[in-house]
Amino acid sequence: TRQQKANTMTPFFTTDITTDIFARLPAKSAARCRTLSKQWSSILSTPDFAELFLTHSSTRPRLLFAVERNGLWTFFTSPQPQPQSSHSTVVTAEFHTKFDGDVSRYLCSYASGLILFPDVWIPSKSDDTNPVVCNPVTGKYATLPYLSIYRKSRAFLGFDPVGKQFKVLSLGEGGGEELSWRVKDDGPQYDHCLSEAICIEGVLYYLAENFSDPRVVVRFDVRSEEFEFIEAGCFSGEEVAVKLINYKGKVAGVDWKYVKADDEKIVLELSLWVLEDVEMNEWVKSVYVLSEEMIVRRCNFSVAGMTGGGEIVLAMDYTTKPYYVFFFDPEKNTLRGVEVQGFGDKLEALGTRGRVRVFVDYVEDLSVHDGKQLKSSISVPCEMMN
Repeated sequence: TRQQKANTMTPFFTTDITTDIFARLPAKSAARCRTLSKQWSSILSTPDFAELFLTHSSTRPRLLFAVERNGLWTFFTSPQPQPQSSHSTVVTAEFHTKFDGDVSRYLCSYASGLILFPDVWIPSKSDDTNPVVCNPVTGKYATLPYLSIYRKSRAFLGFDPVGKQFKVLSLGEGGGEELSWRVKDDGPQYDHCLSEAICIEGVLYYLAENFSDPRVVVRFDVRSEEFEFIEAGCFSGEEVAVKLINYKGKVAGVDWKYVKADDEKIVLELSLWVLEDVEMNEWVKSVYVLSEEMIVRRCNFSVAGMTGGGEIVLAMDYTTKPYYVFFFDPEKNTLRGVEVQGFGDKLEALGTRGRVRVFVDYVEDLSVHDGKQLKSSISVPCEMMN
């Protein structure tokens, strides 16, 4: 019969070609395709496809923008211009989701596509605030058990690339039913945390004030859950505000400040410390002076991180119009500015601007878009309202 012939017809594309086409789609589009056909669902739900998708996605890293105003977070992504692109570029930010109820205000931790909010109130879930891990692109989230957090403590999200497992590191006490906190009695002893954490190849690093040494970098192996102190006296000093970054697989610290040059002009001084030898505790310092007018006259910005291409990214702190992200190559000593458009009239207006957190080298990963990991949805993607 005609139906039997249809069932035995050879597909227009082979499975390998179909799989490769799907692997080049945005993550949300690939996820939608799972629901359109049983055959497509079987192809797109395999670990092999998730690995292939990640391989393709890694070749097109993006910038992730987390914009906070009055406890409401709005998430955007944009293309991340590569070093070979033109000197000045304009990119458009794509809106994804909104996340409400954050009472910690601007404190969050990022690792491998997910964001941890340490203190969120979701009325439908509990009367208490809880840590929440969410996917900023899909809006999926997981609520963690209540945690009593000390005043000077912080919570950090880490990812073990071998075991493919996310873990939250925090100081505090708590418990729960489906999930529970494990207490490490041999945790490090220090006064308080001084920086956000950076996760590099399964290891969390953050700066802390120690009781005996001036300052230390705390190293936490996400897989083994072992701690280690790295002496970091080079970061001591009241005026040193350090951002830890991933410098080509090594932990590094960046400090920036405005100073007067010999000709009395104001310039930006960027100091970079790279941990070249962990065993010898060897920190190598380099200082760069940026005098370009496009960055000197924009004072409110922060270091977002370093791209896989070796550029330090500096992003403006608020959604002004125009809004710029700067890429500085320390090896070539070059600086380029990229204008980012698309945050919407409300966030760009003078009285309703949002504060921006920027994360570099954001890569879409289907394995963390899986509903098995993040079971609840805190927001539904919708059109941005100006």
